[in-house]
Amino acid sequence: MNRTANAFWLSSPGEGEIREVTLVAPAEGEVLVRALYSGVSRGTETLVFRGGVPESQREVMRAPFQEGDFPAPVKYGYLSVGEVEEGPADLVGRTVFCLYPHQTRYVVPAAAVTVVPDGVPASRAILAGTVETAVNALWDAAPLVGDRIAVVGGGMIGCSVAALLARFPGVRLQLVDADPDRARTAEALGADFALPGDALGDCDLVVHASATEQGLARALELLRPEGTVLELSWYGDRQVALPLGEAFHSRRLVVRSSQVGTVSPARAGSRSYADRLALALELLADPALDALITGESAFEELPEVLPRLAAGEIPALCHRVRYGASA
Repeated sequence: MNRTANAFWLSSPGEGEIREVTLVAPAEGEVLVRALYSGVSRGTETLVFRGGVPESQREVMRAPFQEGDFPAPVKYGYLSVGEVEEGPADLVGRTVFCLYPHQTRYVVPAAAVTVVPDGVPASRAILAGTVETAVNALWDAAPLVGDRIAVVGGGMIGCSVAALLARFPGVRLQLVDADPDRARTAEALGADFALPGDALGDCDLVVHASATEQGLARALELLRPEGTVLELSWYGDRQVALPLGEAFHSRRLVVRSSQVGTVSPARAGSRSYADRLALALELLADPALDALITGESAFEELPEVLPRLAAGEIPALCHRVRYGASA
């Protein structure tokens, strides 16, 4: 068995490289996984790539199998799907999801992988980490049948939330984004689309995921009295101005944060992290979610692809990374 692998490292902010790593043989209770696909979440990973993780958040932002420290050198990532080559008999040959960086092969505890359901293709299963964030957000937001809801920000997280909300009966749902091209994505997910200036107001709930001041201000404007903005944006080291004057207090508006690092308090007593991830993978049986994957490249191309993603030269929600048969 080949005991070496290749991994993508951020060598310095804005620059990445492929490094060879040596693998240890899996011990009892561990698995050796050969990567099939991984995903680049454009928002978080390009922020990391630019060196934009604030010092105060560097421990909070660590990925489960990250090596190195922010800003660099660091091996970062958390959307990997592969096939188990060695390990417990009930896992060998199974397709699994793992919160692992971009690497051709890796050894992790068996408990760190989740089996991908038979009805979910490996190429789509890379979305599990993002759909898990959407699941947690909706546990936090607790939308009701018939609610008027807007999702402001049609990036990977916002579109994942919209995809799940589109399944709720009776809701009035709009995906709101400044990019008119997001209309096609919204249609594929089963949601209406609006540019910010055309969005419908009087919302019971607005999920904000644009990571812009303008988007957050617009989210507040779209609420009915006593409505809630659920804030999912990650701003990194940027300061954000929040419009808390005018009618914010008289309308009794609410801004609430949501973050996937902990299970929502609404379900923490009855659901584990493993339960949440397993649910996200089950939801990925819906082929409509393929609309969230907007590009693909080979693993070996990552040093050239990530700078282009960070610069916005490659339009992407989730960019899929493909690994060769000999990975």
